[in-house]
Amino acid sequence: MNVRILRTGVDPQVQREDRVAVEAPLEYMLHHPALGIEPVSFGTTMRTPGDDEYLAAGLLYGEGLVNTAGDIEAIESSTRRPNVVNVRLNPNVQMEMQMATRRFSAGSSCGVCGTTGLDAAIARAAATRVAETGQIELDLLLRLPDLMRAGQSKFGDTGGIHAAALFDFSGTLITIAEDVGRHNAVDKLVGENLLAGRLPLRDNIILLSGRASFELVQKTLRTGVAVLAAIGAPSSLAVNLAIASNLTLVGFLRQKHCNVYSGPQRLRPAHAWRGEG
Repeated sequence: MNVRILRTGVDPQVQREDRVAVEAPLEYMLHHPALGIEPVSFGTTMRTPGDDEYLAAGLLYGEGLVNTAGDIEAIESSTRRPNVVNVRLNPNVQMEMQMATRRFSAGSSCGVCGTTGLDAAIARAAATRVAETGQIELDLLLRLPDLMRAGQSKFGDTGGIHAAALFDFSGTLITIAEDVGRHNAVDKLVGENLLAGRLPLRDNIILLSGRASFELVQKTLRTGVAVLAAIGAPSSLAVNLAIASNLTLVGFLRQKHCNVYSGPQRLRPAHAWRGEG
């Protein structure tokens, strides 16, 4: 969105136009026979408009309401209400009424806001065990932030957008999602891969433009991804969960260095660092 600003500082003040990332609410409406004739609201979140279908699919997958693309019969944004997305679930999907009828209001920076069963969510995530995989070159991992940045279409326009990118172990960028919310970006990424039939993922890397919180580790574990890397810092709960789940967790990823908090066996050091050149 274009806004008028006053640019001020040590140089003379000047009025100019700036572009800011759009943040708007999105309500998720669930349709399922167990819920009755009328749809039921699953909650509202703040997000950057665009890819709302992916966002809804990724959120429902992360929450455990759906497990495959076939669990979703149809998903579409409302033509009458621009900030509503309707999800029609397969009648064979088993609905937990407490979860299906929960209501939350989440900010764009929120992951498990409104979740009443946080202890249960932690227990489920901690029970996940990432399968052993091959290794990736550390040099390759260090190059990924530049590749993600080059693929971001919205960040350069506003400077206020988070990104989540999916790479394979050869460093190929598979897809990237952007949103004003960190968790929304991951949900959009997961939703796209769910609806494309790519889940579960195995020899893949998810790269985050910000920090790695517990919720983002939890969402990553649901996908089967083995390596989660972040430009920013992880939280203590994220580190503990990654260790318990055999997930490779990397933080402070830069061009020349990074911090490896768990799963270092998946990273192959550069030859020079091993004293081989």
